[in-house]
Order: sequence, then structure tokens, then C-alpha cells
Amino acid sequence: MSAVVQSAAAVADEEQTDGFNLIIDALKLNGLTTIYGVPGIPITDFGRMAQAAGIRVLSFRHEQNAGYAASIAGFLTKKPGVCLTVSAPGFLNGLTALAHATTNCFPMILISGSSEREVVDLQQGDYEEMDQLAIAKPLCKAAFRVLHAADIGIGLARAIRAAVSGRPGGVYLDLPAKLFGQVMNADAGKKSLVKVIDAAPAQIPAPDAIQRALAVLRNAKKPLIILGKGAAYAQADDAIRVFVEKTGIPFLPMSMAKGLLPDTHPQCAGAARSTVLKDSDVVLLIGARLNWLLSHGKGKAWGDAPKKFIQVDIEPKEMDSNVEIVAPVVGDIGSCVAALNAGLGVNWPAAAADWVAAVKTKRDDNVARMAPRLMNNNVPMDYHGALGVLRTIVKERPDAMLVNEGANTLDLARGIVDMYQPRKRIDVGTWGIMGIGMGYAIAAAIETGKPVLCIEGDSAFGFSGMEIETICRYNLPVCIVIFNNDGIYRGTDVNASGGTDPAPTMFVKGARYDKMIEAFGGVGVNVTSPDELKRAVNAAMDSGKPTLINAVLDPAAGSESGRIGNLNPQSKLKKK
Repeated sequence: MSAVVQSAAAVADEEQTDGFNLIIDALKLNGLTTIYGVPGIPITDFGRMAQAAGIRVLSFRHEQNAGYAASIAGFLTKKPGVCLTVSAPGFLNGLTALAHATTNCFPMILISGSSEREVVDLQQGDYEEMDQLAIAKPLCKAAFRVLHAADIGIGLARAIRAAVSGRPGGVYLDLPAKLFGQVMNADAGKKSLVKVIDAAPAQIPAPDAIQRALAVLRNAKKPLIILGKGAAYAQADDAIRVFVEKTGIPFLPMSMAKGLLPDTHPQCAGAARSTVLKDSDVVLLIGARLNWLLSHGKGKAWGDAPKKFIQVDIEPKEMDSNVEIVAPVVGDIGSCVAALNAGLGVNWPAAAADWVAAVKTKRDDNVARMAPRLMNNNVPMDYHGALGVLRTIVKERPDAMLVNEGANTLDLARGIVDMYQPRKRIDVGTWGIMGIGMGYAIAAAIETGKPVLCIEGDSAFGFSGMEIETICRYNLPVCIVIFNNDGIYRGTDVNASGGTDPAPTMFVKGARYDKMIEAFGGVGVNVTSPDELKRAVNAAMDSGKPTLINAVLDPAAGSESGRIGNLNPQSKLKKK
């Protein structure tokens, strides 16, 4: 046999791999074993092969919802949630969730198939042609394209590091269709893969920054700690509890930080929010940003009392974003809080007794004033009667996940429903975006293995409602409660022109959302009173079956834009 023939035979006998398998192997090597997405050209076979290889592939009805699922998976696990989409329109649908993940500092990787570079660059009209990398770059933390199978390992490694290091965020990974079918030597392919080591290394704060922060805090007369979702993401729960309790300072949890310490903790100032923001003199922010959710740290909500701000954040550029930060502490939250604890020593002075007492009095007064409203059994229901029931159910089931979105449904639930464990409440986040509900509910069930209670406004549900089929298909323990008041904000608006079209904020009166889930084999229940709601939710949570409860509310219940109506411009002109 000639040398040429022998060489050809050796090549024929050599084991080979391709882009499909290299991507799968790279994901598994790095512990990314769940994919959220929507199948289609050019990724359909990839989804099948990933599932056959032991990766859990959750197939959604819309890419945006799959993206939201991946984003909150990142928040819950501190590993990048993976969303897989087709090119162009599918990529664009997923891009909303990727931008949302970046804004909220959730680690996520959006992987999309794409058209071939040589066709896209000459704009020759390929199938779903779009320069996806260029579009993604301004909207996420990082974006990469892989053109050669041998670079798949490096490409995914870079995406993982970018997603979780420093301030976490969304990363786009562009995979042209030809990449999937590229073939190479299997041994060389295996060697090209990268297992990411220490993707999010600790960032230790400077000792002088810690001492400066503690000096400011020591001199405070009316100190306040604000805990943000960054503190929840950090999973430094024990260190945060030690710091809060050792200092004795009242704390205010932002919505997704609720449960880091129980909302019933004696130092929790959630029910005295207005008072502590207005009257405090030193405010320590831990994983919270002074954005619109905190009135930018200034204005009427913060009162006239002079304030000094201490901020703990991993991103140096966050400091002084709205007001002067007199004691910036830069580093990862776990390391920063551990250093603060070490600096407290054994003789740290207790928070001023008169300030602690004033906060407690205001909190207790507000809780007592609210209690009768939460105990009503009105028919039709109002928000307080319905949420009073759900508040009790969450107290009895503190390990369950709570997903919450809407206008009034979100604003009122945030204040009424107490949380008892960290990372159990997930909601609309920094943008206040609607449509996260079903994606979050699915990911919460998948990633935690816990039952999920999803409290939805009827408008918010409409953004992702078709995913109830996904919930039923995977038989997930999700109970969805829709607060149905026949419209956006309320169901009493009228067409000012006198025409036959409904007002822009109106929905079909008497809609039966519970019938939708029955079409997919789930359990649907229609309830009209708090007592009925309590029985239905408890039955659903006990059964673990996909359930949708249509909770009929008074159409007049609710206010324009919930508690942020001030952000909705009103016309100054009178109709003539």
C-alpha cells in the first residue's frame, strides 16, 4: 500500500466531531446543563442533540419568555442562564431579555444562530439576514462571534467570564449556521475546549475604604441600611445578617432583597419606608442603586434632613451616580460585608435607642392600620382582601417561590406579602418591565425544584400567557393567580368619543382566564371571594399541578399606574 493510500485510510479512520457536539461538550464541561429556548432553523438539531446528551432543554412558545427564564436562572444560581434562539426575529425577541438581564445585573448568555458572514456583509439577502453582533453590542455587557469550530471552547469561556465577573450581565454569542456542521478531529476538538476556572474572583475592598465607611456609620444618629437585589444575588446571607444584627441598624429591603432577613425581623423598616428615607442621616447601600426606585437619593421622598451615603458595590462607576457618596466601598458584596463585620470589633455602639424606637413605632402603627383591610372578605374582591389571603399562604409556605408582576398587583403585593427566606421573591426588576411572569415561573420551578406562586395582574399576564402551555407540557408545580379587574389599572374606563370601541385600557369583561389552562390539561379555578381564593391556592400548592386561578376583582379596584402614576404625564389641555 502506498504512503498516500495509507494516509487517506488513517484520515478516514480518525474519530471526528463537529460544531454541534463541541458546543454541547463545552456547555457540559462548564456545568451549564439547562437551556431555555425556541427551536427552529438553524438550531433545531442542536436542541435535539443537546437533550440526547443529557442537557435539559426547555422549549418555549416565544423567545422573549425563554430569555426571561434564562435571566432569572442566572440570578438564582450565579451561573449564566442560557437562552437559545434562531436568527434575526428570534434573536431580536431574545434581545429584550438580554438587555433586561444586563440592566438588572443577571448573568445570562444569549446564543443565536445567524446567517453567514460573507452574505450578511454584502447584504445579499440571506435567510433571516441580519448583522446580529452589531445590533447586540450596545445592549449587553459583551458580544462575541465564533466562526471556526476550534474556537468554540474559547468563545464560550469568554462569554461565561464576561457574564459573571465584576458586575454580572448579559452576553451575546453569535453562532453562524455553517459553524454547527464544521468537522474536525475529535481529539483536537476535545483539547480546544476550556473549563473556566474562578470565573468571578473575589474583589477585596481596600482597608481604608472599610475604615472610612465604619467611621461615618459610627457617628450616625439615625442610620439606615438599604439592601438591594445585588445583596441577594451575592448569597452572602449569613454575613449580612451578622452585620445588620450586630449594628442594630434598621434595614429597608428592596423588593427582590426581601427575605434576606425576614420581613418580620424586628429591625425591618419595610412598613416604615417613608419615615426612614425621610428622617435618616446616614444611609448604607448594600447592592442597591440610587436610581428611580429610590428617587435618585434626593427630592421630596428623602426629606430635608442632611444625608451621608455609604455605598457597597462591585462597580466603581456606580459611585456618585446621583448624589455624593462620602464612603464608597468597592468590591464583591461577600468580601465587603465580611470586612465590615471584622471592623465592627467587640465594642460597636448600638444604634441610637430613640431612632430604633421611632422606626418601630411607625412600623407597628402602619401594620396595625393595614391589618383590617387585609382581613376583609368582600365580594367582589379588592386588592387588599385578596393579597391578605396570599400573605398568609406565603407565611405558611416560606420555602415556595413567589413571582410577581403587574401595576397595582405588583406595587401592593410588594408591601403586603412578607418574605421569610432569601431569593424567594422575584419580580420586574430595575426597568419595571411587564411580561417576565411565565418565564420567571418556569425557571424558578426548574432551577429550585420548589413550588411556585405567581401573582399576576391581568394585563401583565397577557404578555406571556401562552407559556401556560409550556408549564403544562413540563408538568411544573406552578400556581398562577390572575387578579382580573377587566382592564389595565382598572376596568371602568370608557371611550371618551362615545364610539363603540372599548377604551384603550379595557379588556373583555368577565374574561375567564382559568379556561385557558384547561385547554392544555391544567387545572383552572374561578374564584370571587378571599375565602375561595385561599382554598384554591392551598389546593393548587398541595397538588403540585399546573393551576391557573382567575381571581375576580372589583373593576373599580386599582389606581392609574399603581404607585408610580407620577411618571405618567397628564395632559394640561381641557377638551373643548
